[in-house]
Amino acid sequence: MIVRLGYVAMSMELKNASPSQTMTFTQFQKIRDREAAIRKLERISISNLQNTLRILMHNVGSEIHFYRLTSRLIPLANHEELYDWNYMKPLRELLREIGDFARGNKLRIDFHPDHFVIINSIKKEIFKNSIQTLKMHYLLLKGMGIDPVHRCVLHVGGNYKDTELSLERFIDNWMDVPKSIQKMIMLENDDTSFTLEDTLYLCDKLDIPLVFDYHHHLAHHKNPNWQAQWDRVIQTWRHSPLPIKMHISSPKSQKAFRHHADYIDIDMFFQFLNEIKGSVSQIDCIIEAKEKDNALFQLMEEIKVRDNVKIIDGSSFHIK
Repeated sequence: MIVRLGYVAMSMELKNASPSQTMTFTQFQKIRDREAAIRKLERISISNLQNTLRILMHNVGSEIHFYRLTSRLIPLANHEELYDWNYMKPLRELLREIGDFARGNKLRIDFHPDHFVIINSIKKEIFKNSIQTLKMHYLLLKGMGIDPVHRCVLHVGGNYKDTELSLERFIDNWMDVPKSIQKMIMLENDDTSFTLEDTLYLCDKLDIPLVFDYHHHLAHHKNPNWQAQWDRVIQTWRHSPLPIKMHISSPKSQKAFRHHADYIDIDMFFQFLNEIKGSVSQIDCIIEAKEKDNALFQLMEEIKVRDNVKIIDGSSFHIK
């Protein structure tokens, strides 16, 4: 079984390369000339994309093939006061360059939109804004020339103190999600509201791949035995053009169990990998750790000394 590691958004190794520089609406309003304010937003967006390209080059140099883009590439893209702003226009060339680079180097890149994207919201306005945000992600992927299928991880959404009703509302609202955006979505079990089984219920019913978050499962489950559901998880990926994907993170401490640690606990990770060994030919694991790419590098150093592992390159290995 091949395991490939990736990380999220920011490189700790590259200096002055944030892809998430921002501007608040309050700051935007302070600039009297609206056109000048929009130009400033465009400059920030271009800088974010240039830094994204730098990070992708750093990844290729470090033999990292999997990376989660930040959802904050374009500040205020979905703000209601800026619906007339065609943010894609000044970014087209740069997006195409990023896409060409990613494809040319066989990089898997995807998104995890922020927690305010709630498909099962009880408020129509929130649902509408969620679709608007997902549309932005779709346009960015299209602009990069990357197939948007299974490129956006979402949580199920709000629990509203009624799990069953909230799951059914997700199904009802899903029917109003445009088909092209439906195809983009993967769902993840979370650490407070929806367990692995809850999320699988939707994934089975709506044919959505499930991104298993092992840490979330340990923090929130009805049945600790995730292994019993593993075949179902694999099945949710049967129509995907991409390898199965999961999230790995480690608890900061027993007291702050839900919080992500700076690095990855290798024993906890291998406890999981040894259980699934042989069930899939490849699994891509996004590291959710405060130290980002440094956490990946440190984990690879620790993996190198293990007996049951054959190193492939800077971020991939084979479990014997």
